[in-house]
Amino acid sequence: MNNDISFQGSQQREFLGHPIGLTICFLTEMWERFSYYGMRTILVLYLVKYHLYSAEQASFIYGAYAGLVYMMPIIGGFLADRYLGARKAVTYGAILLVLGHALMGFHGSAAYLDGDTVVRDNQFINLFFLALALIITGVGFLKANISTIVGALYGPKDPRRDGGFSIFYMGINLGSLISTALVGYVGETYGWNYGFGLAGIGMLFGLLVFLWGQHLLDGRAEARRPEVLKEIAFAGINKEYAIYLGGIVLVGISWFLIQYQSVVGQLLGISGLIMIALILYYSLTQCSAVERDRLFVACFLIATQSIFWALFEQQAASLTLLADQQFDRTVLGINVLASQVQLLNPLFIVLLAPLMAWLWVRLSKNNIEPSTPAKFAIAMVLIGLGYVIFSWGLSLGSGNGRNFLWLVLIYLFLTLAELCLSPVGLSMVTKLSTTRIVGMLMGTWFLFSAMGNYVAGWISSLTGSTAKGATNGALDVVATISVYQTIGLVSIAVGLFIFALTPLLKRRMHGVH
Repeated sequence: MNNDISFQGSQQREFLGHPIGLTICFLTEMWERFSYYGMRTILVLYLVKYHLYSAEQASFIYGAYAGLVYMMPIIGGFLADRYLGARKAVTYGAILLVLGHALMGFHGSAAYLDGDTVVRDNQFINLFFLALALIITGVGFLKANISTIVGALYGPKDPRRDGGFSIFYMGINLGSLISTALVGYVGETYGWNYGFGLAGIGMLFGLLVFLWGQHLLDGRAEARRPEVLKEIAFAGINKEYAIYLGGIVLVGISWFLIQYQSVVGQLLGISGLIMIALILYYSLTQCSAVERDRLFVACFLIATQSIFWALFEQQAASLTLLADQQFDRTVLGINVLASQVQLLNPLFIVLLAPLMAWLWVRLSKNNIEPSTPAKFAIAMVLIGLGYVIFSWGLSLGSGNGRNFLWLVLIYLFLTLAELCLSPVGLSMVTKLSTTRIVGMLMGTWFLFSAMGNYVAGWISSLTGSTAKGATNGALDVVATISVYQTIGLVSIAVGLFIFALTPLLKRRMHGVH
């Protein structure tokens, strides 16, 4: 145990120089991300190949699912902060996730064509949407709150905090890297149900690890006022069990929304506008001039990041379908499956994150590190440039034998852009917000991330073939090239616009870096 004053408030029990509770958070998040990314890796392929959805239909389902996954932590985080505490919220979320992934491991008969009509097992389709709803709600209770536990292990002045979150972040990428390789292979080679089942086993490991290791958290994830949970909410049911029942209601709502994807888009759009309006109203009526300026900058950057995620999340939608239909995936004599192409992103993160961290430190020492708005701008330009170059590469070939290196290139640009924006985003929110509404601002960040994920599905839908009978996920390559050129140029334009505003935004941040 370190007795330095800067370590006051941190968990006393340590393992390898960090609070011992970090080990449990790392392993739980690693297995949860194993299950999430593993399932996501094969989801769109499963929809178009097994259930014969068109690329447009599958993209909308994926977009609605991804949008709800990022939206639900707002509710789960609120319930944990106010009532449950992070430990119980994470446990409940993990249970829902195990149930959802277990359902994904079962499926009915494959869809088939009867003339021009697709015949599907509708009873199973309903169970499939129920499985997605359980996963959506489970992530809502787990995702934000496992990060909260990590923060609670460190005192306010503990210099190890950033390092601890970096270790935690590596758990996410480790789980993603392993699952993308394994689940994709099992799903495409042995059967979709086996792939989904493997993802579910990973989540079960995550739940068991967390249940076993709760004693290592030393009470730092408990409810602030546990006595409130015992108060009666209604019909003799206390508030704790009322929240669990409320979670089941959220599953039902998610089950409905995932089937009516346009409603999800409207809900996200209206909610986003309301949240921005509330924050701006609060800043104008309750804040000092400095606080108001910082909140204006935060709202601007929060809104623009949704454009980034709309492009970034193509990797699980249109880019996967492209890899399946248009590219020669034989690399050094090894056949890379379409779902496995997605492992390029976590692989590049593992390889490049230390280099990028070193670069920012080196630039900081020379007082030339880009500001947060400039990093956002760099991310937008990089990801836009990646799509413009990739669309040009698509136009050079024909048939299904395009060079695999073009996929490597687009994933490299996606990852470089991610490393410029994602690590600084949440930090920016906490630094620019007033302490009184930091939770609201964080929720707005996730809300606009959700909007970006939904828009990703809409963009992907524009790449689908409109030819009669195109029910197997077939893409229109000419349309795809046009869509990618357009979104790339729009992203570059947004990035240049942010660059132009950077001096003004830096002044409005009033010394926050």
